Amino acid sequence: MTTLTVLGLETSCDETAAAVVRREADGRVTVLSSIIASQIAEHAPYGGVVPEIAARAHVDSIDGIVARALSESGVGWDGLSGVAATAGPGLVGGVMVGLSFGKAAALARGLPLIAVNHLEGHALSARLADDIPYPFLLLLVSGGHCQLLEVAGVGACRRLGSTIDDAAGEAFDKIAKTMGLGYPGGPALERLAVGGDPERFPLPRALLGREGFDFSFSGLKTAAARAAEPLTTEADKRDLAASVQFAIARQLAERTQRAMTAYAEAHRGEGLRFVVAGGVAANQAVRSRLEQACVTHGFSFHAPPLVYCTDNAAMIALAGAERLALGLIDGLDAPARPRWPLDAVAASANPTHVPGRKGAKA
Repeated sequence: MTTLTVLGLETSCDETAAAVVRREADGRVTVLSSIIASQIAEHAPYGGVVPEIAARAHVDSIDGIVARALSESGVGWDGLSGVAATAGPGLVGGVMVGLSFGKAAALARGLPLIAVNHLEGHALSARLADDIPYPFLLLLVSGGHCQLLEVAGVGACRRLGSTIDDAAGEAFDKIAKTMGLGYPGGPALERLAVGGDPERFPLPRALLGREGFDFSFSGLKTAAARAAEPLTTEADKRDLAASVQFAIARQLAERTQRAMTAYAEAHRGEGLRFVVAGGVAANQAVRSRLEQACVTHGFSFHAPPLVYCTDNAAMIALAGAERLALGLIDGLDAPARPRWPLDAVAASANPTHVPGRKGAKA
């Protein structure tokens, strides 16, 4: 293997991001630059991401973001080994912007194109700062995704469980919106929860009697919305925020521990590694519960640095570099996909949504 330097592009939701990552022949990773342009101000008046606004904002800013990423990395176009761009899943209008830019750059510069699954980027994000060998157990938890996966290598993910309705990050955001906390809701709810009583509001525990490793947050979301209606004081809202955060962290930990038990039985004699990734991995209450679970079940705990928990292009560049190292490249006809499961077999055999119903983005 040789040293690879890859430009990554990420436009799947409301961040326009570009990064340059270098992967050495021995697997060591260096993030040479990582630029993220947030669209919070554009979407705040609507209390959530508006796809059309997001796509137009990507078009307006991607040229400048890429130029900054290349400038700060000290690497010119001639120093790149390839271009990696998110090709899904996500808001397809935004995905098309980054992927089209990546295709144009690859064609103009004679560079290989790597069409990256956004979820695989999250799956590998902890490897940006830590040498984590395969295989490992992954909890991917964000605003659009909530699933447990066994990651055996690049492009080799087996889904163990997924949300059957809402993702954990979606529950955080929508409950925060109900409580009038503004956008983005998840971080606002976490700040409000500090000092609150996490046991004051008895919120439901979903799927306790159900086999497997799936999640459900719709009942919790509804119960929290009802509990929020009569609240008027800051102290009451603080207690509800703490209770919501506790309930979400509890379910994530309970289902993860069940997966840990099954994973450990299947991987006897191997190192047991656990990775949590995605935007909700930045929540300290969630991290704390998962770290406790790792201690209990004998797993090492790994999470990306906070800056790489939310959507970023460094994780896309790394996923692209790892694929490029294996000779996995894509043609200029690579499609933009609103849905793209990491485990296509599981998604086909046991889909998380059916036509006519809105389901998890994965």
